[in-house]
Amino acid sequence: MKKWTTVTFAAAKGKQKLGCCTAYDACFARLADEAGVPCILVGDSMGMTMLGYDTTLPVKMEETLSATAAVARAVKDALVVADMPFGSYQCGDDAAMANAVACLKAGADAVKLEGGARVCGLIRRMTEAGIPVLAHVGMTPQSVNAYGGFKTQGKTREAAAQVLADAQAVEAAGAFAVTLECVPDDLAATVTAALKIPTIGIGAGPVCDAQWLVMHDLLGLNEGHVPSFVKKYADLASIAKQAFAAYVGEVAGGVFPPPRA
Repeated sequence: MKKWTTVTFAAAKGKQKLGCCTAYDACFARLADEAGVPCILVGDSMGMTMLGYDTTLPVKMEETLSATAAVARAVKDALVVADMPFGSYQCGDDAAMANAVACLKAGADAVKLEGGARVCGLIRRMTEAGIPVLAHVGMTPQSVNAYGGFKTQGKTREAAAQVLADAQAVEAAGAFAVTLECVPDDLAATVTAALKIPTIGIGAGPVCDAQWLVMHDLLGLNEGHVPSFVKKYADLASIAKQAFAAYVGEVAGGVFPPPRA
């Protein structure tokens, strides 16, 4: 396989549907990469999957950089995108630029920002500086407090028009792709047809050019609330618990470790 880049990823639009996922450490990033996942997002979803928070908001820049470096060290072919956490780019453009540079120095190939027209100036500045940007519109989890919860966006005519306008704005600002999260299928289809850059859906139906799934959801490691759009491709939580229980039982029963000659 050849290394995926932002250029080859964008060029896949209309030619190949791409299944992408998150990863937060070297072990699972290597497995995903070896399985052929084209794009791995070091998501701020680590706040909920790895760090035990209820939302993504508490994730720190230092945690993102540490996870990004671990993933980048393990990956050979996948495009690695660092999800800039809440506060890392709402703190003024100069600080945001410094944080984006830090992500690339940690090994990311690109960064991801949430927001539409309101972040276009920053997207433009980053791309002009050679920092590739993956945009994110629709339901943006870092705005959960403003939404009053994780809720589908773009359900009314006015809201749908705003999602489309935001997607077109980030494309014009230089984003190489855009995530559409939790929007109606017909709106995702409209946006996908209107843009030259790929759309990556999560809870946005089958028409998008690519799809995201959170690693813990697709592997069956998340035993809490799982969104209705998720498909569980394995049940690793049950396998892991069985293995832990077998280990504890064998130690308690004197079976493990065996005598050494």
